[in-house]
Amino acid sequence: MSVSSISTSATTPPSLPLDSEPLQSPERQQQPISDVLASEKGTDKSNRLEHVPTQFVGKGEADTQRSPPFSSPRHKKTPSSRLNGAPKEQKAPGLLVEDICDKDGERLTSLAWDDKPKPHRTQTELVSGRRAGASWDRSHIHFAPISVPLKRRLQTLMVLSHTLSIALFLTAFFLLCAIPLFWPLLFPYTIYVLLSAAPHSGTLAHRSPFLRSLPIWSLFASYFPARLHRSARLEPTRKYIFGYHPHGIISHGAFATFATEACGFSTLFPGITNTLLTLDSNFRVPFYRDYALAMGLASVSRESCENILSKGGPNGEGMGRAITIVIGGARESLDAQPRSDLRLVLKRRKGFVKLGIRTGADLVPVLAFGENELYEQVTSDSHPFVHQVQLMVKKCMGFTVPLFHARGVFNYDVGLMPYRRPLNVVVGRPVKVVQARKGEKVDEAYVDEIHAAYVTELERIWEEWREVFGVEKGVELRIVE
Repeated sequence: MSVSSISTSATTPPSLPLDSEPLQSPERQQQPISDVLASEKGTDKSNRLEHVPTQFVGKGEADTQRSPPFSSPRHKKTPSSRLNGAPKEQKAPGLLVEDICDKDGERLTSLAWDDKPKPHRTQTELVSGRRAGASWDRSHIHFAPISVPLKRRLQTLMVLSHTLSIALFLTAFFLLCAIPLFWPLLFPYTIYVLLSAAPHSGTLAHRSPFLRSLPIWSLFASYFPARLHRSARLEPTRKYIFGYHPHGIISHGAFATFATEACGFSTLFPGITNTLLTLDSNFRVPFYRDYALAMGLASVSRESCENILSKGGPNGEGMGRAITIVIGGARESLDAQPRSDLRLVLKRRKGFVKLGIRTGADLVPVLAFGENELYEQVTSDSHPFVHQVQLMVKKCMGFTVPLFHARGVFNYDVGLMPYRRPLNVVVGRPVKVVQARKGEKVDEAYVDEIHAAYVTELERIWEEWREVFGVEKGVELRIVE
């Protein structure tokens, strides 16, 4: 067993044989430790150093038979100082007593002076200045890390491309116009764009199933992510009008679920050919119009809707055809506020009901949970003048421009990219419609009845699935205008 020594001088004395007796003062050789401690009180430090034992008190590795191993019951550690598992007890001022047990249970005791300097207390008040760089820690802009997975980078690229698609196609067109070599091609193409009837012909001749099924659209949908859910099967022998709610800012959910196969529309609704409708003015933008037609989009005009639902299909009369209309339109986009009531512009919107009665198409309400959560927007209450200007633009031009923002490409707080928040698009049960005879005037009472049944089904979707898809408490569905 190794035995430590404590010396009062700078030179360490030679170690004693293991079977020798410990060194003690002659007059205290037989005096107990407790008496040594008691006698130290009242003496100065210089005198006390003469009586400090320089060795542990105990037996060494001699031939003498050892006492049975010492075992003490487990006990909770106290805040006192510990050395090798032994308590350090302070009996006299500045004097430390250490009880140590070796692995065989032998108890050893040593004494030492506590010469640690005491902390200096001051009454002076210390005033510090500002910490450099603290404002950067509280910055409102949080930048994306460099080590972002490639999949997330590609998702961002796809959403950015779709968001800026009109601007990108227009830029490409004007760049080509700056090159005289392309003028003989661009001039007849421009005339064709202005006079073409493809957006509202209903033939869907430009539709490309290959383009709609490309894997890149899976990256687009998984950015949020977006998912499509159905409440009931739809018979492929009927016609359907899907009413999409709410409009949101850009209707990303409608594009992901009804303009591409990223969410599996053809798997959930086999035998149904669906067409997403948008403003007719979008088909007057060079290059973008060809891209939109290839994705299966069409004009939302009355002529276009009736042609799609009355042409094509197995019987040549539109059987198995469907169209998706964002009912609230641009007016509803001004009410797209996150973490607030879901306001749907629907109370006076009955044109799609009359369309269903004329064409014999059943009405299918669709509710997108999370569509209004993708962007932040200037509220009409805080900026009433801006809201009035937006309504004026909507009345004059048929569309409006919400003042919105969300995140950026390389940051999470400022930009025109939508937030990464879940989109769950729920397709409700169809509202059966009896087709009116050709040339017969639509009964207004029947229109109101079908409209009421449509709103009831929409409210059922909201109440049944709001908690499942994480709608905050206090947020309600409101049917306005």
